[in-house]
Parts: sequence; structure tokens; C-alpha cells
Amino acid sequence: MIAAEPTRAITILVADDHAVVREGIVSLLRGEPDLVVVGEAADGKEAVELAQRVQPQVAILDVSMPRLNGLTAASQIRRSLPETGVIMLTVHNDRAYVTQALAAGVRGYVLKQAVAAELAQAIRKVRRGEMYFSPEIAEPAPQRTIGFGAQPLDGPVDDLTLREVEVLQLIAEGLSNKEIALQLSVSVKTIETHRARLMGKLGIHETAGLVRYAIRKKIVQP
Repeated sequence: MIAAEPTRAITILVADDHAVVREGIVSLLRGEPDLVVVGEAADGKEAVELAQRVQPQVAILDVSMPRLNGLTAASQIRRSLPETGVIMLTVHNDRAYVTQALAAGVRGYVLKQAVAAELAQAIRKVRRGEMYFSPEIAEPAPQRTIGFGAQPLDGPVDDLTLREVEVLQLIAEGLSNKEIALQLSVSVKTIETHRARLMGKLGIHETAGLVRYAIRKKIVQP
């Protein structure tokens, strides 16, 4: 009798800016023999860079992270690593956040109060190319999956694109136009254009107002 080939473990990247939460997720996954964590990141930018190096089969990202938020990180990972399935693991159960996640190319949306078995199930389903949403969240209609950041987003960030949310986050974190341009590998003029569009769309005319908006919409933490 020919023995069956052993199932290869699913490789996973975990990104959360809270070390205790991140360690808890990793600890939960250690109890699953077919899952292996190959990388941990403390912010969105680190998650994108680490994903490029380790090329995980599944990336688990928090929504609210410094440097790059989870939605922007998800979009960048999906662009460069289309075979990597992305799961958002978050406290946000608002339908609008789910819509934004779909726009970023996310295939799973799990609430942080989920038990280990649910998270493991989500990982396996996403790895198979399926989608998974926590039972507390009604699965959004398929037509709401509108691509990787090219379209405006509904809900918490009004009609901002993912790139505009990304720039807004970095402005709120105190970066100058030059620093943002360097981080995003674009020109200062491009960032100035994004800033002007942000202010125009939101009806906000000073940086302090943008910061307050970002805090109110939970793009950054106060």
C-alpha cells in the first residue's frame, strides 16, 4: 500500500501593532499542526516588506496599525503576491469596514473575539481560495468587491480611495510631505496633490483638522 503524502503546513504571516495580541494569535495557531507562522510584523509597512521576503500563503492583518493601516497593507500584499490570501483580524464589526476590506482584496474577515477553531477554519478556507466572514457579520454581496484600491470607499472614510487613506494616516502620524513621498516612493508634488484632494473632499482646510478626522474615523489612534 502506498502511503499518502503528508499535508504541507499552511505558512502564515501575522501583523498586529500590539505585541500581546500578536503573541496570542501566534500561540493559538501553534496548536494547529497544519498551520505554521513564518513571520510577525508590528506595523503595516513591516508586514508588506516581510511578506515580500517570506511569501506566506496567508497573511493575517489588523486593521488599525501605524505606518500603513491594515487595509492599505492588504492591498499592497495582494498586488505583489496575488497567491497570498489576506485575512483581517479586527475588533471592527461595522459593515462599512468589511466593504473596505473587500475593496483591498481581502478574502477573510474575522473578529478578534473569535476562538482558535474559527481562526483556523478561516485560514484553511482562504488558502483553498474561498472566502470567510465571522458569523456575526453578514457576508457582503460579491459585487461589492471592487478591486484593489482604485475605487472610492464607503462608510468610515467617506469617498476616499485607499491611497488617500494611506496618505491621510501618514499625515496624522506627523510625517511631512517629503517624508510621506519617500515612504511611498512617489514625488513630493504627488503628495501635495493628494493632500489638496483630501482637504477638498473632506472640506477641511488645515492639517490639524485632518488629524482630528483621522482619529474620529479610527484611521489612527489618539
